[in-house]
Amino acid sequence: MTEYRGLLRADGERFAIVVARFNEVITDRLLSGARSAFRQHGVPDEAVDVAWVPGAMELPVVAQKLARSGSYAAVVCLGAVIRGDTPHFEYVSSGAATGIGAVARETGVPILFGVLTTENVEQATDRSGAKSGNKGYDVAVDAIEMASLMEQIDQRQ
Repeated sequence: MTEYRGLLRADGERFAIVVARFNEVITDRLLSGARSAFRQHGVPDEAVDVAWVPGAMELPVVAQKLARSGSYAAVVCLGAVIRGDTPHFEYVSSGAATGIGAVARETGVPILFGVLTTENVEQATDRSGAKSGNKGYDVAVDAIEMASLMEQIDQRQ
């Protein structure tokens, strides 16, 4: 029986981060967390490219373009969708999640979902480094693990 388990080792891999400008006070903190995670796990700054998009709905199309380039072991998507008084929250959060999942399945490249979907700014602030860790950091670590896992599976086939 073969068991695959991703390691937290990047071994010369390149990564991309797509980050939404909307709610930039929050997404900038997520980006800082992701960059920190990559550095702490031996990924040099020059091996990480960052693309800024207007909002969470634009994350999937840019993630797809980066994934299709063949240059990246994984793509991290960062955004913050905060509930308001209209159903817009549901459309944006659902659209971003569905789109990002579709890109991962279509390209075969790990596309990590680092989009906060919160009830208020306080929750978003907490999840971007204030109290509840930093989701950007977490998904960057997950990207390293997934890149390692995919490489192991590729080597076995």
